[in-house]
Amino acid sequence: MAQPGEAPQAFRPGTLRGTAGYFRLGQTPAGAWWLVDPEGRPFFLRAVNGVDGAEGSPHDPGARLRAWGFNALGAGTEAALHGEGLPFVAVVDFCAAGAPIHTAGVRLPDVFDPEWPKAAAVRAGEICLPLCERRDVIGWITDDQPGWAQPGPAGRPALLQVCLSLEPRFAAYHAAWEFVLALHGGRLEALAKAWAQPITNKEVVRELTRTEQGLATRGYLRDDARWSREFARRYFALTAAAVRAHDHNHLVFGCRFGGRAGAAVLAEEVHPAVDAPWIDLDDVALVPPGPVLAGDFTWADPRFLGAPGVRLKRGLTSVERMLRRGRTVLERAARHPAVAGYAWSRWRDRAGEQPPFAGGLVHENDAEAREHTELLADLNTRVHALRDSAAPSAPP
Repeated sequence: MAQPGEAPQAFRPGTLRGTAGYFRLGQTPAGAWWLVDPEGRPFFLRAVNGVDGAEGSPHDPGARLRAWGFNALGAGTEAALHGEGLPFVAVVDFCAAGAPIHTAGVRLPDVFDPEWPKAAAVRAGEICLPLCERRDVIGWITDDQPGWAQPGPAGRPALLQVCLSLEPRFAAYHAAWEFVLALHGGRLEALAKAWAQPITNKEVVRELTRTEQGLATRGYLRDDARWSREFARRYFALTAAAVRAHDHNHLVFGCRFGGRAGAAVLAEEVHPAVDAPWIDLDDVALVPPGPVLAGDFTWADPRFLGAPGVRLKRGLTSVERMLRRGRTVLERAARHPAVAGYAWSRWRDRAGEQPPFAGGLVHENDAEAREHTELLADLNTRVHALRDSAAPSAPP
């Protein structure tokens, strides 16, 4: 599973996470975090999410990935490709357990329902138990792109507002109102004053949510961050416990956000519940010290057409600008002591995307996206050299 020539690495005592003989995480004396393969060798994750085998395609996805320097299958890969020689990241999909909250940008389990831990345990037994002794499983994603409804410039309702607007059959509805009223002396008038909103009854909040008018005052955002942390704390603790009750061998990576997660949620996605969060590279600075995985990297993103902090020559085309900025950011990630690997965001272009700005490594017609694969193949072969060339960091 490691590349030829990679020797066993020494790790600082007490930093190893995971079970010997399976994929683990460890920190070197120089301060760098690595995945560790079942044979004890350093393993920098180079995966691709959502890999599929197109019907009638003459190409073997695994062979393509190896040719491009990738060493693993990421989240959302077709189950039929597991066991084809590449280790893989598995997904539990806890949103399929019980009756999830699925409205207004939120797709999450109702972790406040006293019955939900039982449903989560059943789901983990169905999904995790059959894979618990497989050495080619790198670790578990709890949910693939759930919806956390983070506050943002679009003005859509955020998590607290959505929970306050649920039907009373959801435990999260009652928990949210109890939580927020407790912050304001149990009085709706005090809540309205703190939020600078004319909230005379609970139906006012529900109507704002129904019409997609997001609360965005300073007082509301402060309470939303508190609620998001409480929701996230329960989510990560309960999902990790459900996984480990059936599989104590494999690592837990939390959920795949599919974008920026927000500081409040990331503050609770921490060890020991989560061994290494699977996050956007831009969020690395928001998490507590420890290993992370850049789980949705792509330079086919508007950020890389004008990313700050990277000097480029004038006169470059948009494609050249995107690729140079993307290469610079990925090289920095490889040198970052906390980053133990990355996953390219998606295998295949989305419908309607136009190359060379499409995000897949494979186009809709199954042709190779050489504008991405050639540069990634070069970077992937240099990952270990890039990490070895990074300046040592002080152990935390």
